[in-house]
Amino acid sequence: MDNYIVSARKYRPSTFRSVVGQKSLTTTLKNAIQSNKLAHAYLFCGPRGVGKTSCARIFAKTINCLNPTADGEACNECESCKAFNEQRSYNIHELDAASNNSVDDIRALIDQVRIPPPIGKYKVFIIDEVHMLSSAAFNAFLKTLEEPPHHALFILATTEKHKVLPTILSRCQIYDFSRISIADMVEHLEYVSSCEGVTAEPEALNVIAQKADGGMRDALSIFDQVVSFTNGNITYQAVIDNLNVLDYEYYFRLTDAMLSGNVRSAILILNDILSKGFDGQNIITGLASHFRDLLVCKDEATLILFEVGASIRERYKEMAKRCSDGLLFKAIELANTCDLNYRASRNKRLLLELTLIQLCQLSSAGQPADDKKKGLIEPIASNGPGQAPAQSGQVVTAQQTYTVQSAPPLQRPVQSPQEMTGATSRQQVVSTHVPPSPTLIPQAPPASAPKRVARPPQFGTSIKEIGVEHPKAQAATQTATVVQEMQSPFSQEALVHYWDAYASAIDKKVYLKNTMINCKPVLQDNYYFEVCVHNPGQQDELTNNCIDILSYLRMQLKNTRIQMRVRIDETNQKHLAYTSAEKYEHLLNINPVLAKLKDEFNLTLD
Repeated sequence: MDNYIVSARKYRPSTFRSVVGQKSLTTTLKNAIQSNKLAHAYLFCGPRGVGKTSCARIFAKTINCLNPTADGEACNECESCKAFNEQRSYNIHELDAASNNSVDDIRALIDQVRIPPPIGKYKVFIIDEVHMLSSAAFNAFLKTLEEPPHHALFILATTEKHKVLPTILSRCQIYDFSRISIADMVEHLEYVSSCEGVTAEPEALNVIAQKADGGMRDALSIFDQVVSFTNGNITYQAVIDNLNVLDYEYYFRLTDAMLSGNVRSAILILNDILSKGFDGQNIITGLASHFRDLLVCKDEATLILFEVGASIRERYKEMAKRCSDGLLFKAIELANTCDLNYRASRNKRLLLELTLIQLCQLSSAGQPADDKKKGLIEPIASNGPGQAPAQSGQVVTAQQTYTVQSAPPLQRPVQSPQEMTGATSRQQVVSTHVPPSPTLIPQAPPASAPKRVARPPQFGTSIKEIGVEHPKAQAATQTATVVQEMQSPFSQEALVHYWDAYASAIDKKVYLKNTMINCKPVLQDNYYFEVCVHNPGQQDELTNNCIDILSYLRMQLKNTRIQMRVRIDETNQKHLAYTSAEKYEHLLNINPVLAKLKDEFNLTLD
C-alpha cells in the first residue's frame, strides 16, 4: 500500500503556471528571470496558505535551471532541477526563523553565504516567518542583506509584514500575495476532485472555499477531511454537517419571518438552530452576511461581490426583490449591533431573540404608529414668506379658507434682524430663488378649555406662543386663515435703506456684513433685485443667508414677491483682502521685512 500524501502536499505547485490566484506576481517573477534583472533580496508577504513559500521554491529552482523554457519555467530535466526535485540540492537553503531566531543562527547563515554554489548561478536562502527573528538577529543580518556576494539571493517570507524592521523592508523587493478568490479555489478543487476520482457538487465546493477564508492550503485540508467523511461523494448537506456550517435555508426562513412580521416563527427557528449546537454569535454574524448578500443581489453592478453557486444565486435574487433597500440597511445595522453587544451580554439568548423581534417589526416600520383623528386640524405655524407650510395635511391656496370661528387673529411686531439671524433651525440654501407661497396663521379659539403651547419655527414671521384648545373628552376643531400676498411697490432707495439696515444689525456675521456693505442691490423688473459681488466667497455668503435676507426685506417693504439674484462681476473684478491670510499676503508684498518679524517673534495668524 502506497504512503498517503495529503492534497496540500501532493498538489503543491511546482511551476509558476500551477500557482493558483497569484497571476500578476508569477508573471512579474517570470519576466524578471527572462530579462535577467534579479534583485538580491525579496520579501514575500501575505495571508497563510496563499503560495509564498511555494513561489519562493519555484523561483529558486527556475533561476538555477540550466535550460529554462521560453516562457520562463524550469525544464525539470537538467541536473540542477533534478537535484531540487529529489531534495538534494545544495543551492537552496531553507531556514525556519521561528526556531532559528538567535544571533548565532544568523551568523551560521552568513558563513554559508560566502560559499559559492556547486551547480548553477545562485545560492538561494529562503527564510520563512522572518518576522520571528529577534532584533539582534535582524541587526546582524542587515549588512549581509544589503551587500551580499553576487551569487547569493535571499527570499524572505512572512505573514506579518508590519513586524519586520523598516531597515529590512527597505533592502528588499516586496511582493504582496493576495487572498485567493472563491472562484479560483472552486476551480482548483474541481481539478483535484477529477484527479482523485471524487464526485463533488459545486455548492459543496463553494462552502469549502468560503470556509478556507482565502487560503488554498486550508481548502485542500478541508477537502481531504470531507472526502474521508463522505467516502468520495461530496454533497452540500454532507459538507455543512461535517463543517458545522449553518444552512442557507435557515437564513431564508428567518428572512420570510421578518418580512411577514411573524415573531413566533422567528423565535422557533432560532430555537431549532440553537438546539443543533450552533453558537449564537455565528448565527447573528451569518444573518448579517445574509442581509448583505441580499443587498448586493439587488443591483446587477454589485453581483460580482456575491460569490456563491448558481442555484443559490437565483434564490437570493428572488428574495432580494421582496426586500427594500431601507429595510436591508436597518436589518444589517440591527444584526451588527447585536454582534457587537453579544460578548458583553449576560443573557445571550435573550439578546438574539430581542434582535429577531426588532427585525420582524421592520416590515411595518414605515406605517404611522397612531392614526390621527379625521376631523382634527392641527395648528400650522407660519414659516415666513417664501416657504411652504411645515406640516403635512390639506393644501390651502390663496383662494381657499376654512370656516373661521369668531375670534380675532393674534399678531406680533416683526422680528428684528438680530433675532432672525440668530435662529437655531435653518434650512440649507441651494439657490437664491425662494418662491413665495401662502402663509397660514392659526387663530385663537375661545378660552374655555385647558391649553397647550404650540411653538412655531424661529425665522420669518413668527407667532407668539398661543393657547390651542384641546379638550380631553372630544377633539376641538382648529381653524386657520389665509394671509393674502402683499405686492406693495417700492423704490430703489427703500431697498438700499433696508439692505443697509439689515447689514448694520448683523455684527456677529462679519463676512456677510462686509459683503452687504460693499455690494449694493439694484432693483430690476418684477420685484427682482440683483447683487453684483466680487468673488465666489461673497456669492456663497449671500446665497447661504438668502432666506433670512429675503424674509426681512419682504416684511419691511410689504411685498412677498421680492426675489434676489447674485452674480460675480467678471468685467471689473477686484481682489480685496477679506481673510487674515489675504491681508497678511497683501502687507507682505508691500513690506517683505514683515516675514522676518513674524519668524523672529514666532507670530501666528488668527
